[in-house]
Amino acid sequence: MAARIEFSCLATGIGSMPHIDPAEAYSVIMKYLPALPHWAQLPKRSPKEIMYLQFSEGFPGTVVEEDKIYVDRSPNFDQALEQLYTDYLDNNAERYAISAEYAAGLHAFLTIKPPGATMVKGQITGPISWGLSVTDRERRAVLYDDVLSDIIAKFLKLKAMWQEKGLRRLGVETIIFVDEPYLASLGSAFVAVTNEQVTTLLEEVFSGISGLKGVHCCGGADWSLLLGTTTDILSFDAYNYGESLSLYPAEVKSFLKRGGTIAWGIVPNHEEALAKESVASLRDRLEETMVLFARNGISFRQLIRQGLLTPSCGLGLLSPEAAIQALELLSELSEQIRKKYVT
Repeated sequence: MAARIEFSCLATGIGSMPHIDPAEAYSVIMKYLPALPHWAQLPKRSPKEIMYLQFSEGFPGTVVEEDKIYVDRSPNFDQALEQLYTDYLDNNAERYAISAEYAAGLHAFLTIKPPGATMVKGQITGPISWGLSVTDRERRAVLYDDVLSDIIAKFLKLKAMWQEKGLRRLGVETIIFVDEPYLASLGSAFVAVTNEQVTTLLEEVFSGISGLKGVHCCGGADWSLLLGTTTDILSFDAYNYGESLSLYPAEVKSFLKRGGTIAWGIVPNHEEALAKESVASLRDRLEETMVLFARNGISFRQLIRQGLLTPSCGLGLLSPEAAIQALELLSELSEQIRKKYVT
């Protein structure tokens, strides 16, 4: 684990924003998340910014058709696979750059040093979710291919290394979240993945991140599995699944003891839910959720000190106006919590 940092419920974002123009998204992010901004994924700008497509450049045999991607074992496939293994062994991340065509928000972010930021956040799709979203020609998820499943995490490790190197040029420390929404489906009849495979693939990606690393899952999950990895930050949907994490008190205690941070996704990312909430109602919801942990001997103030506040998930499916509302609520909530418990 990287050096312990007490965020004291500072606010940051998850990733996606609903804007087309990266400059507009950047302006909103810097207004409401000035201390810990993130670069914006812009899925409405282009299908290539959908989370599993966005990090596909350079993977052997990939064919993109509108908003779909599959792997084709063409005559050049084995050569490309060999090159990827070589680059992995050499830690050659430059060949796996994320272009502006696939991440306009990232490239806009890299051109301007965020004023007042103490740290910046990036994100990448995790190996489980990427491997279950991308298929071969027979529409079989590539995660179930023994050869491809091994190379997925190595490929994403190089992508994470390249991204982190770029963000570090801004002159501040970095956080990289590995986004794994499919972890909420583990154990179901639709996802045949073992816990050992999850851990192995995640740790491979984590090994390419030298700064703080986090894992984000926006559904219910086996939190003991994720808390037992080397992640520095566990990011989860506390608005809808806050109680689920409290069912693992021993694992949470151990995670916090080693300096881990919990990112509480307490602001909903659905417009209907947003319309019903205020800073006061979200503060009550957050405090009530944290009390569940305190009943199991976990210090309330420790949760505050070792906490981040975020939306429950990305904001890319909202209207621009609703996204602003979500970040405004988040910013004000963070300010209130920090004023009440920290300063």
